[in-house]
Amino acid sequence: MLKFFRKIRKGFIEEKKFSNYLLYAIGEIVLVVIGILIALAINNANETQVKREKEQVYLKGLQAEFETSRLKLKELIAYNKQSYEDSKKIVAYMVNNDTQPDEMELSNLLYNAFAFDISFHPNSSLLNEMVNSGSLKDISNPQLRILLTNWLSNLEDIKEQENMLNYERNNVINMFRSKENSIKTIYDQTGVSSELNLPIGTAPISNLSLLQSTEFENNMLMFILTSITTETLHYAPLMQNMDTILKMITSEIKE
Repeated sequence: MLKFFRKIRKGFIEEKKFSNYLLYAIGEIVLVVIGILIALAINNANETQVKREKEQVYLKGLQAEFETSRLKLKELIAYNKQSYEDSKKIVAYMVNNDTQPDEMELSNLLYNAFAFDISFHPNSSLLNEMVNSGSLKDISNPQLRILLTNWLSNLEDIKEQENMLNYERNNVINMFRSKENSIKTIYDQTGVSSELNLPIGTAPISNLSLLQSTEFENNMLMFILTSITTETLHYAPLMQNMDTILKMITSEIKE
């Protein structure tokens, strides 16, 4: 094809048809420009396709991460609720002297309230990698990008609240480090000692005196308040935010 056009151009020059040659030259330039534009369009289309495929991989990975994190948060909310509900039962015994628990019941309530650490550990490895590598820009939905960025900030707020909860929790647990109270009694009566192959005590120290302690009551009340605040002002909004993100991710995934 190029050989053909060169032959025509040579003929114009030899015949000194400069006006025709000029038109030909312009036409040739136009053809070259059109060819370049077509090549660029094809290249851009290929790049766009690659970006979209990359985005789909990210979206499916994020969907899996957030679904796993949602299950973790759901379980954590249940643990936290059991913790403060059993704590409330202990406080109820402290204000009602007519009804008192026996040692076994108190041990079970204390174990259920304080045996489990309340801490949310979401699956965020892919999201962190995307942020650190600048790949978050590959998510085409701007609203979703904002939600994903805010999600990481929300996790920092959650961690601060959990640190406060852990502080109040330790205030209660530390009361069992004194000689007046006994963690061993709780272990023995809840079956923890047997699970850990620890010897069962023959002269257990009673923890029932805690029900008469104002310090214990104050620590319990602060723990209950912080636990409920953690659920209502932090975990519940976080769950709603997670549902919104998951819904938006799902809508962006092309089957």
